[in-house]
Amino acid sequence: MPIRLTVNNQLHELVVDPDMPLLWAIRDHLQLTGTKFGCGMALCGACTVHIDGQATRSCVTPVSAVEGKSVTTIEGLSTSAGKAVQDAWVNLDVPQCGYCQSGQIMSASALLASNPKPTDSDIDAAMTGNICRCATYVRIRSAIHKAAESLATSPPAKS
Repeated sequence: MPIRLTVNNQLHELVVDPDMPLLWAIRDHLQLTGTKFGCGMALCGACTVHIDGQATRSCVTPVSAVEGKSVTTIEGLSTSAGKAVQDAWVNLDVPQCGYCQSGQIMSASALLASNPKPTDSDIDAAMTGNICRCATYVRIRSAIHKAAESLATSPPAKS
């Protein structure tokens, strides 16, 4: 029986093992390779996606657990918080090797969607578990603050 997934606002039907990690459904079956495999144990954050707006580690989430929910990958991140974070990442030249950055951006945009004025402590708490082997943490925090400032000064979205 196929599993129905809504990924980046598109409905997909996959015939896969219901216990397959969402990460592999996204990468291998949907060919969306921006979400990275890092550790396979939800410890590094490279595989972070949004499930119904919440930052979630896709490497330990069974594909069956997201049936009927909305999954957003880095390729589909189009919220105002997501755009502000991506712009700040570019403006502050955050990435070094770049491998972890899609997970970092997904966690940061989920934070700003729920907390538009995060403190350093808020950022540290939200980003815990997102590991950057290049240690760009100072630039990441600066970019999140810059994105928050950008969101605060941008005009409200039209309905």
